[in-house]
Amino acid sequence: MSLLPDSITTLIAALSRLPGVGPRSAERIALHLVQAETGVVKQLADAIITARERISFCTTCGALTEKSPCPICDDARRDGSLICLVERAVDILSVEKSGTFHGKFHVLGGKISPLDGIEPEDLQIAELEKRLATEPIKEIVIALGTDVEGDATSFYLAKRLARAGLRISRIAFGLPAGSGIEFADELTLSRALEGRREML
Repeated sequence: MSLLPDSITTLIAALSRLPGVGPRSAERIALHLVQAETGVVKQLADAIITARERISFCTTCGALTEKSPCPICDDARRDGSLICLVERAVDILSVEKSGTFHGKFHVLGGKISPLDGIEPEDLQIAELEKRLATEPIKEIVIALGTDVEGDATSFYLAKRLARAGLRISRIAFGLPAGSGIEFADELTLSRALEGRREML
């Protein structure tokens, strides 16, 4: 029998469904919220509802946005000949935080995974091909993970998208910044060696 009232138990269950929130974190957040001032809780609830209602996917690239096309697609200063292909819309945020990519994006919406029932036609590949026909794209940088599905999807895309005048590359994978070789697994080291660049 739970010592907590049903409404708190329901709140904990709802919070624990959020990514990265375990049972203990969900309980701490729930207990904090039920003891907070009503105004603070209402402000949080309103912010969640407003964000959910206003945010949609960019009709061009698939990024999270309040208006379509999104600010990245609409930015004339960005290099329209360079497209970074990512799995999910949130991956754009990670690439943007690096501050090194100045092209545009395209969100695939997943990875090919026959075991999970995800086939090429379930992804936004046809939409990318339409962009290739109408935009001055000269290079596609594939920025997918190095798991089996990511590798398979990358190789599939490289073959399917291959055409004259289009360079298809994949981001290099290697050691995290500030990390030593002794902490790297064999696959990471192998990728780091394969993705090496000339220094001078």
